[in-house]
Amino acid sequence: MDEIKNLKNLTMLSGVPAYEKEVSNYIKSEIKNYVSEVSYDNLGSLIASKKGNGPTIMISAHMDEIGLMITEISKDGFLKFTPLGGWFSQVMLAQLWQINTKKGIVYAVSGVKPPHLIPADKRKDAIPIDQMYLDIGVNSKEGAIELGIELGNMVTPVTEFKELGNGDYLLGKAFDDRIGCAVAMAILKDLDEHPNNLYASFTTQEEVGLRGAKTSSYVINPKIAFAIDSGVGNDVPGGNLSSDSQVKLGAGPQIHLSDGGLIAHQGLRKFVIDVAKELNIPYQEPYLVSGATDAGAIHVAHDGAAALSIGIPTRYMHSHTSIVHKDDYFNAIKLLTEVIKRLDDQKVKEILSY
Repeated sequence: MDEIKNLKNLTMLSGVPAYEKEVSNYIKSEIKNYVSEVSYDNLGSLIASKKGNGPTIMISAHMDEIGLMITEISKDGFLKFTPLGGWFSQVMLAQLWQINTKKGIVYAVSGVKPPHLIPADKRKDAIPIDQMYLDIGVNSKEGAIELGIELGNMVTPVTEFKELGNGDYLLGKAFDDRIGCAVAMAILKDLDEHPNNLYASFTTQEEVGLRGAKTSSYVINPKIAFAIDSGVGNDVPGGNLSSDSQVKLGAGPQIHLSDGGLIAHQGLRKFVIDVAKELNIPYQEPYLVSGATDAGAIHVAHDGAAALSIGIPTRYMHSHTSIVHKDDYFNAIKLLTEVIKRLDDQKVKEILSY
């Protein structure tokens, strides 16, 4: 598996919450020869297993990206929408989008009324999302319907995957969380001998409430769980540049202290850090006051699981275009692969009794 090509392929797919089937089909086609079994929960999360005799270990990455859903077609052919996932309104205007219809892709531009019609004292205010619309270049509702527009159509950003600068930086859409999916796929491919009952869950509807993580964790019932997700990168002008809280691209995957849904299990966190130190894998230790990963739902399923969030530092999250660093991607694969190899029965008992 070419890891960069796989990441590119994943980011170019469309899959907002509850519309992840295209992503799921691709992942299944790529991993089926490396796993024991592929199944699904009733929300559509894909669950791949590599069966062993040891403890049940779960890695999780969500398939959905933030996007939109069509909710109204005006008589003049403009489209209203509802956001799926957390959009920052300032990044949404005058952007190119693709609407996925039964007849194919329809391109659109997001807009509002011209600034010349907005009172001068209001022009610097952020435009509310509910005032925006999509322009598909028709002048009637009938024209929109003829193109295949229907209520409920999925809308995703249009962004071309690129290698930036010296090639170490990668630009694309949907790194949140297709990069986590790519890491999990690589682990399944690379991990041949291991003492565990390993499950990888590619979950649905994370961006609207960790829903697939909840259902798939009830299917798997893990003792140890890792959520692999994009993480905040704040090494930019105006970011928090203090030495304790800066998260730099290229400085290693994030081993989260806590976030809005999880306080890291201390025994598991220590073990992962020990492995990183042993192998000289760089890592970072951020914390978030808000936001959550799949681990927030997984760690409270059944009688609970020791859980940890592993992040790939990402600039400009929840927008059309984000940037990640190749080294963080590859080091996340290496770190988690080596961690899982070491999680036998005895080590899991030690972690759970920490």
